[in-house]
Amino acid sequence: ASGGGTSLAGPLAVAGGAYGGASPPSSPRPPSSPPGLGPSPKAAAILAELRAFIRDRVVRHEAVADAHSRSADRWHPIPGLEELKREAKARGLWNLWLPRELAERVRATLLLASPGAEAAEAAEADAALLADPSLWGPGLSNLDYAHLAQEMGGTPWSAEVFNCSAPDTGNMEVLARCGDARQQRRWLVPLLRGEIRSCFAMTEPAVASSDATNMEATICFEGERGRIVLNGTKWWTSGALDARCRLCVFMGKDVASGSRPPSSPPPAKHRRHSMILVPMPSPGLTVRRALTVFGYDDAPHGHAEVTFENVTLTLPPPPATSSSSSSSASSSPASSPSYSPVVLGRGRGFEIAQARLGPGRLHHCMRLVGAGERALALAAARARRRRAFGGRLADLGGLQHDLARARVGLDGARLLVLHAAHVLDRSGGDARGARGALAAAKVAAPRAAAAALDVAVQVHGGAGVSQDTPLAALWAGARTLRLADGPDEVHLGTIAGLELRRSRDAEEEEAGGKGDRSRL
Repeated sequence: ASGGGTSLAGPLAVAGGAYGGASPPSSPRPPSSPPGLGPSPKAAAILAELRAFIRDRVVRHEAVADAHSRSADRWHPIPGLEELKREAKARGLWNLWLPRELAERVRATLLLASPGAEAAEAAEADAALLADPSLWGPGLSNLDYAHLAQEMGGTPWSAEVFNCSAPDTGNMEVLARCGDARQQRRWLVPLLRGEIRSCFAMTEPAVASSDATNMEATICFEGERGRIVLNGTKWWTSGALDARCRLCVFMGKDVASGSRPPSSPPPAKHRRHSMILVPMPSPGLTVRRALTVFGYDDAPHGHAEVTFENVTLTLPPPPATSSSSSSSASSSPASSPSYSPVVLGRGRGFEIAQARLGPGRLHHCMRLVGAGERALALAAARARRRRAFGGRLADLGGLQHDLARARVGLDGARLLVLHAAHVLDRSGGDARGARGALAAAKVAAPRAAAAALDVAVQVHGGAGVSQDTPLAALWAGARTLRLADGPDEVHLGTIAGLELRRSRDAEEEEAGGKGDRSRL
């Protein structure tokens, strides 16, 4: 029902339900991965620990989460969640998403930073930070993490238990790859610790956001006044409704010349946007309403429509030169921020967004395969126990074919996801070097998961579309991800473009490099 929370367990999870007094199965162990795409020995050990933790602690907590999602307090954290997070951190199941190279980059940034007047205090804080092993995760590859994320996909909220949930992982990746030491201390560190949540404001209701150059939200750089002003309306800002959300990563279009000379030409269309770190709450930033996904409000995480009305952020003073350091130190306003709200620099928004969305898309795909695996497990369990017209549902040839086709689809999607993770690792985490593989995985995974979920819903009959199983909520998530992080059409266009380019290059190679490069 509209306004209701995401159903996660319900009566079928208790004795006497549709599973003969047994709890509905969580995702079973998936088929073995092909050679070269399996988990490393280190990841395999973590995977066994993670699988046991999800089975023994997370799945058993689903009934609590389900009841909470329907209560008046549903916009507050799930009861018992913080205890689960402490247990996961103690077991080394924390920040599993964080690649080793990214963790090392942050460490290097913090070690090499020169914070000036607050050097001693910052150095002491950084030393404590660098000494905390749980903060940096086990240092897995994207391929290794793919196997772990699949385990989380059967329960939508479980990724938060391990500090691996969107949009926080994407925002942490932005800060780790593109943030400076001050931005990382202010925002990345509390996110890595799980002390706060964040949201990402990019999609807009008034334009086709699949083409991000349509973006109408504005950033006015007023360099002479030492500030920037944000205006616009965003929606599908996931996480903004969470009571713990303290950071909004905002992307908008530069509409003022600011520090640019009046005679300079306007920047290229992909250099007109910037990414801004906005504290929450901030004056002028208003969370207008919660949006529902096929009727689910996904509390306590949620998806919001947010307006920015003259949201003003102060820019830090420019670095002092040796000749002016004494005078600038005395004239700098006391309210100057300790960090710049602009990530990487003015006009770098598209560049950052591509770096953010690549791994983020893959994380979604990993979890989608896990959702499909849980659906198939539920369908098979139901089919073996349910009888109609004198026999088991499992003995019906049509259903057997449906189950088989779902298995084929899931295994195909899994291979594409694992391959994309492998290619992303080979490219050093640069999504541009893996865009074809990422696009293929993003197209295949939601479709395969939704197909498996559709079979499971059909096997469960009325129960499958009710709040008594997780199937309806999982299906809503899978179907939505054919739109989120880029619609299928955009990714299919990427794949087609690469195929046409491959064909052109082959022709040119055969012709000795004399082909017409103006044609795809």
